[in-house]
Amino acid sequence: MSSSSSLNTLINQFREQRPIRAGSLIITIFGDSIVPRGGKVWLGSLINVLEPLGLNQRLVRTSVYRLSKEENWLQAEQLGRRAYYSLTPQGRKRFDQAFKRIYVPATREWDGRWCLAVLTQVPAEMRQQVREELQWQGFGAFGPTLVATPHCDPQEVRSTLQELGVLEATILFDTKECDESSSRALRAQSRECWNLDQISDSYQSFLEQFRPVWQEMSSADQLDPQECFIARTLLIHEYRKVLLRDPQLPAELLPSDWNGAAARQLCHNLYSLVCKRSQQYITRMMETADGPLPPPAPSFYKRFGGLSDD
Repeated sequence: MSSSSSLNTLINQFREQRPIRAGSLIITIFGDSIVPRGGKVWLGSLINVLEPLGLNQRLVRTSVYRLSKEENWLQAEQLGRRAYYSLTPQGRKRFDQAFKRIYVPATREWDGRWCLAVLTQVPAEMRQQVREELQWQGFGAFGPTLVATPHCDPQEVRSTLQELGVLEATILFDTKECDESSSRALRAQSRECWNLDQISDSYQSFLEQFRPVWQEMSSADQLDPQECFIARTLLIHEYRKVLLRDPQLPAELLPSDWNGAAARQLCHNLYSLVCKRSQQYITRMMETADGPLPPPAPSFYKRFGGLSDD
């Protein structure tokens, strides 16, 4: 167990989950720790670093098998008796869509523009799937056949619709709200269609989980590399679960009691605190076929607006 009481509480909370979603945690480790350092790792390394979190060898092996054979997240390279895993091309694409939202600066300017997607011409049996895919890109349902977002990547939206085979059946508008008197109605509409109250409550739970960890670790004389890795992994794992439901709306559309900004600041602060020591642990514990994982790519240090490599 950890010498940190607050971190032990987090570890116990994770272990007590039923079911323990080991596959999701493994993807968190790939996205947060392995992809920036070459992207490939020996399976035994994963088994070793996950053991303190209550995941035994059998569960890790079973979860990795499912991620590779059933869910197409991972691919294996067999060298002798050892298997080395990396993300598949599809897994890398899904990773890029999900994880890039975690580390980019939170604030963004908004000029009042909206992207609207009208789904009336999309076959009825496809509409739910289209709505769900667009929700991953920040769209909210304004009606049964109308989804909208105040920010999007037009190329990514079109690519998604193309992959679903509904690009020509979807009507896309790029528009701007031009009547300032409707701002209150837009804020109310946003609160409803994106379930902002529920998301804000989830951020509050995140704050209650990780504030004690931050307070205890930031006042410690010396930080243990393994504890830093565990704190970093659980931090990103729990933050990711909330963030992927957050449309990251402009401040103009958020309620006054929004907890997202405080959660992001806490995530940034704790991540920065444990980053250096956690990297030392990763270097010591994780292997490729050529030895320890290579150093992080320069882009790693741009996370959260800038990390120190000292």
